[in-house]
Order: sequence, then structure tokens, then C-alpha cells
Amino acid sequence: MNKIPLIVIGGPTASGKTALSIEIAKEYNGEIVSADSMQIYKHLDIGTAKPDMEERGGIIHHMMDIAEPYESFSVAEYVKMAHDVIKNIRKKNKNAILTGGTGLYITSLVNDVDFREDDSDSELRKELQKLCDEKGIDFLVEMLTKFDPVSAQRLHKNNTRRIIRAIEFYKMTGVPISKHQEETKKKESRYQPCMMAIKWDMEKLYERIEKRVDQMIEAGLEEEVKNLCEKGYTKQLLCMQGIGYKEMIDYLNGYCSLDEAVEKIKTATRHYAKRQMTWFRRDDRINWIDSSQNILEKAKEILSINGYTR
Repeated sequence: MNKIPLIVIGGPTASGKTALSIEIAKEYNGEIVSADSMQIYKHLDIGTAKPDMEERGGIIHHMMDIAEPYESFSVAEYVKMAHDVIKNIRKKNKNAILTGGTGLYITSLVNDVDFREDDSDSELRKELQKLCDEKGIDFLVEMLTKFDPVSAQRLHKNNTRRIIRAIEFYKMTGVPISKHQEETKKKESRYQPCMMAIKWDMEKLYERIEKRVDQMIEAGLEEEVKNLCEKGYTKQLLCMQGIGYKEMIDYLNGYCSLDEAVEKIKTATRHYAKRQMTWFRRDDRINWIDSSQNILEKAKEILSINGYTR
């Protein structure tokens, strides 16, 4: 089986993935495939740290701005589209560089997870979301525990989307999603990944996060969220539950001050980065680049070892 070469740059938010991926793309004739579950949405730019055209430096970026804020978008849909994107990049004799912090997207794509055609139901998903709104996430976790205790234990209560997905999968297939995931691990992937991530001391990473949030506020996050709300995008939408958006909506609705909203964004982002690190540390294929090193040169060294030439 001739495997498809794939450069992967993952890791926590604010670790420098975007800048590194753009430099790698410039030097290794590449195009970037975003692996960010929030950057897929149109109109959500500042709060998702989506690189603008100047930052992209002429490098083509895929899997951004592909869904409207009111649309639901599953990991299965992401993987299916990303496979096609990578295939087309390779047809142009260019390198595909998968970049982002959504560990589920990266793992599902790199491991070539096989999603069933009959494992989703948008109406059931809406019913489960309504049930969550009315009875709380603990009710759904208790429901999930009855037929998939592994997923119920593994999934964080804040991750409503994945808990609903696990219940939906079982209802549609009769198979616990945790069992399906274990089975797919045994399947040979079509990809030959060269994976890397930037490792930071957590205190320094938290400082970078705080600085980034301040930059988002200065760049106009409040105005971005206000415009989204004026277009009718409510807090009930999945994308508007993202970090930065739900906090700013609370501020705009008078539930907290701007300073309180900013502090909540920083706290939530720090917690998210910690969960991301836990996720990526589990993957022993990742080459960790210490932030104290020359990051780009170390990345080139890793690529050279894996057969990539400029």
C-alpha cells in the first residue's frame, strides 16, 4: 500500500502552530489543511484566531469558512471533505500540511477512521440537544453510561457535542462509539504522517494565551460577536458556544462586565489548552519541539529525517 505523505502540526492553542505551518508550506511547496472545529465557520474570524490574508502569506488554506454558523458540522463530514482536499493537493505534486488544535479532527483523519453512512441523524441530534437544555448534561451522561460507560467516563462534561454524538451513534448503530473507535484503530491508514507539535512550559503558554485574548479584544471581538447576534445567530447555536463567543454574548446581554467576560475567556482558554495537551501527549507519533529551540530549524530537521526535501 503506497501511503500518502502528510505533514501534521498539532498542539494547544497559542503554541505557534499557524506561524510554523505557514513557514513550512513556503519552504516545502505546501498547502494548509485546517484542523480547527471553529475555523470551519464563516464570519467567525477574530474569536477563532483565523489567520487573515496577510498572515497566510499567499499560502492556500483549506477547510476554513466552509459552513454557515447555523449549520451543524460533524467530524465525519470534516474527515470526508479533508480526504478529498488532501488528494487534490497531492495531485498538484504539493505537500498537504494538516494544522490545528482539534485533536479529534486530527486523530480521526490521520488514523483514517471509518465513519458509517448510517450513524447520524440530525433530528435525533436536535432532540438530544433539547433534552440537554431542559434536563442538563448530567442527564445525558447518565443515559450514555447505560450503554457506553467507557465514553461516559472518557468524555468531559463540557464537551456536550461529543456526548450527544456518542448517544446518537449508539441509537443509530447499536454499537458503542468507544468500541467502534477501538476497532478502527486496527485498520491501516492511507496516510504516512510526519507529526510535530511545539512544547511550552504551561505558565509561558498561559501568558501567550492571555496576550492573544487581549489582542482579540483590541482587534474587535466585541464588534464581531455583536454583528453575529444582529444577524440572528443566537447563543443556542453550536458555534456560538465556542470560547470567546458565549462570554461576549453574556457581556452584550448585560450579564457581566467586559473585564469579567475577558477574564472568563482567558480562564476557559487555559483550561482548553490543558485538555489539548492531554490529548496530544497520548499520541507517541508526535515529535515535540521545545519552544526554547529554533522551532523552524528543528521542524526542518524532523522533516528531513522523514524524507522531505525542499
